[in-house]
Amino acid sequence: MKDLFSPGSLLTVAGAMLTVIGSVAYATDSPNVSLPTIFYGIPIFLGGLALKSSELPPPVRLTPAAQFSELRDSTGTKEQLKLLKDVVRWRYGQKAHLESSLEALKLWDEENPPQLQSIAEYDHGGRYALEMVFELGDVPREHWHQKADRLGRFFGPGLEASLEDGEADLLIVQLRQPCP
Repeated sequence: MKDLFSPGSLLTVAGAMLTVIGSVAYATDSPNVSLPTIFYGIPIFLGGLALKSSELPPPVRLTPAAQFSELRDSTGTKEQLKLLKDVVRWRYGQKAHLESSLEALKLWDEENPPQLQSIAEYDHGGRYALEMVFELGDVPREHWHQKADRLGRFFGPGLEASLEDGEADLLIVQLRQPCP
């Protein structure tokens, strides 16, 4: 259902509707309606198709946005909030969420990169924390475990990351503040 309401889908449908309305108006000899709707409809339709071909949907958000809003606002770090905001939106022209971060951490494979499958917020000892589930792609699990210490520091000062092996080729990354 979320694919239906992506910006690319909305532009494609809007452009197609304008083009059809303009074509019908042209066929019924209504130049006041046909010219503007065809003139704007075709480029909007093509722009929507271009967006649709390069879109990357947001990962599944396992916790409702309102569930941890108070904890997020009171104890969440600026970096955690920025990371959450970044991954829960539609992306265009990228192969995966957090592409540049994973490249910098050398956890990237050009042919089959890791894919962020889901993200969840949770309470870790009274502190706000994030849990991300990655499908590993062609990046070996051992590379992730070697970078475990660096992952937390990379995403923000004072953050720590812990890794848990999931089923098959999934890896769970928990990004949190240390408990006091």
